[in-house]
Amino acid sequence: MQFRGGMNELVRQAARVQRKIDQVKGELKDREVSATAAGDKVTVVVSCEGKVRRIEVDPAFLASEGLEMALDAIVAASNSALEAADKLVETEITKVTGGVKLPGMHT
Repeated sequence: MQFRGGMNELVRQAARVQRKIDQVKGELKDREVSATAAGDKVTVVVSCEGKVRRIEVDPAFLASEGLEMALDAIVAASNSALEAADKLVETEITKVTGGVKLPGMHT
């Protein structure tokens, strides 16, 4: 199989795609995604970089259900928010790569 432009062109294209992936990640890093649990009594906000930004717990829920239930809801909401952030990043990177999984690319 002969590549148009040879191996050097293929390497240049791969480098361009990697730069675009890095650019998308940079643009999304501060974007926030939220998720709720326990009937919207607990909300967790995370960044697409994977950092927890804010946790909100309804005081009435905490008082009625107790700390252990609130902590379980925080874990559930955190996991959901982080998963949603990962999916958002993956979707945006797929737009750059056209859905092709490229070995060695840092996605």
